[in-house]
Amino acid sequence: MDSISFKTKNLNKATADKQWVLVDAEGQVLGRVASQVAMVIRGKHKPSYTPHVDCGDHVIVINAEKVKMTGKKWTDRVIFTHSGYNGGQKESTPNMIKAKHPERLIEYAVRGMLPKNRIGSELFRSLHVYAGAAHPHEAQQPKALKFAEKSKQS
Repeated sequence: MDSISFKTKNLNKATADKQWVLVDAEGQVLGRVASQVAMVIRGKHKPSYTPHVDCGDHVIVINAEKVKMTGKKWTDRVIFTHSGYNGGQKESTPNMIKAKHPERLIEYAVRGMLPKNRIGSELFRSLHVYAGAAHPHEAQQPKALKFAEKSKQS
């Protein structure tokens, strides 16, 4: 048996093959889209995944304003932010965020699913979210990514 062929290959920043992927969020549930996008950004869908290297793909999410949430989450969920100053805590609902900046809902959800360290900050730069169907990344020739629909079990 040739032991050389069984060596584990670890990627580094120079050898990572970063592709561009396009995800259409229209009619999709926010959490399901965010978990799939976080996995692609992290690179866990690749056989050459290395935990300490940014080996994931760049993800473009379009139609962020048409994302769905189940139940009463649009009005009942509360998202807290803090400015860092005394009394700087603000609370808002997904409806309020969607009215001003619809792309931030997906950004908040994906950021929460990435590691909370330096590599997580670096990975977050690979996410590009747009409210409408147009995006300025046509030159990168992104490949469309479809997620498998979960069937309802009765």
